[in-house]
Amino acid sequence: MHTILGAGGPVANALALELIKNDDQVRLVSRRPVTISDKATWLRADLLNSKEVLTATKGSEVIYLCAGLKYDKEVWKEQWPVIMKNVIDATKESGARLIFFDNVYMYGRVQGPMTEETPYNPSSEKGEVRAKIATALMDEVKAGNLNATIARAADFYGATDSMNSFFDMMVLDKYSKKQKAQWLGNPDTLHSFIYIPDAAKGVFLLGQRPESGNQIWHLPTAPAMKGYDFINLAADIFSVKPSFMKVNNLMLRTLGLFNPVIKGTVEMYYQYEYDYNVDSSKFGKAFSVNPTSYRDGIQHLANTFYKAK
Repeated sequence: MHTILGAGGPVANALALELIKNDDQVRLVSRRPVTISDKATWLRADLLNSKEVLTATKGSEVIYLCAGLKYDKEVWKEQWPVIMKNVIDATKESGARLIFFDNVYMYGRVQGPMTEETPYNPSSEKGEVRAKIATALMDEVKAGNLNATIARAADFYGATDSMNSFFDMMVLDKYSKKQKAQWLGNPDTLHSFIYIPDAAKGVFLLGQRPESGNQIWHLPTAPAMKGYDFINLAADIFSVKPSFMKVNNLMLRTLGLFNPVIKGTVEMYYQYEYDYNVDSSKFGKAFSVNPTSYRDGIQHLANTFYKAK
């Protein structure tokens, strides 16, 4: 049994479909019903409730923690440590392998590429929370108490069931409607994005390969490009002029007065003001996997999702 905790998000949904294609038994766990396929079962559970997490993970071979919380640092401070403790305890009880789908906030601002060996030096309160729970998990691994893997992803794009990605929302969606795009931060700095199908495929492969356990992995990510290059590439694919407006820190703070999600992004602005370069070469070498190029990923979205809108 492959159990996805926090089912319903873009990566969790894509992961479930990968598992189903592989004929794995899939259990989707969330507070609200999730319907992906009649080949997957859904179970209601609150990850803040330890007993419900124990019940939800019973009989699991692999547990995937793919939860997404409200984008609010106070919520993260309060809830993430509880969730991680509950999941660690349930993993010990079930004897399953645990794969934690994570981000790169704990690294903070990094000069040069971010690798799995990059030390934690968070530049935000959300990053401090991520560093805390990742350390708690890997401390259990070092102590020999469980088999756990951390799968880290850069900013994503290609979330066809939501507009939570800034690249999807502020660039691709705008150009698909022949509107002026927006770019968050400095377009002259490098940025990495991971294509949702690549993220899901990466987590799936980690789940299929027990020898990958007890490590940190960066999921398959195409080489970083400058913001201007992303703008020009997207404009070319959607056959529009590469016109865009820069969204600076002051504008972001002002917009955050009216939008809680944008408010939660303010402390992460450093990721868009300076180079944000995620290196996934470790994964590529170990699994012989090449990430989807930005051109191929955006072109596929243009031909399918945006064409159907």
